[in-house]
Amino acid sequence: MTIFHTTLPLPTDDSIGLYDVTATIQAVVNSTQVQQGQVLVFCRHTTTALAINEYETRLLTDIKTYLRKLAPPTEVYRHNDLHLRDVPADEPENAHSHLMAMTLNTSEVIPIVDGELALGTYQSVLFVELDGPRQRTLFVQVTGEL
Repeated sequence: MTIFHTTLPLPTDDSIGLYDVTATIQAVVNSTQVQQGQVLVFCRHTTTALAINEYETRLLTDIKTYLRKLAPPTEVYRHNDLHLRDVPADEPENAHSHLMAMTLNTSEVIPIVDGELALGTYQSVLFVELDGPRQRTLFVQVTGEL
């Protein structure tokens, strides 16, 4: 069995954004030449998440609306009492982002069959930014047989 890993840069451009990283993940798999196995995709941030879902414009808008209702940024959160914590000067009030992230996944494992991600017809791997825009990274580990 072979194991490869890499870290991918992922700049985001919205406070809540959904990014289709399927092609990027497939390119990593292709570069490893693994034919049968699995790929682990892992968020390295406490205010990001991953999901496998359909990448369709109207659904993406619905997801953003749902997340904002789930943890509205205008609510009062103790984590946002920055004056009561030792934080960097540029620390944002982002408790809502942490709460949204806790309801989603920080990782996804996708089977690899004949060198391809074994996703369903309408499935895409979505990186979810919850506290952007920021420069993010995504950890990808491919395990399997060549």
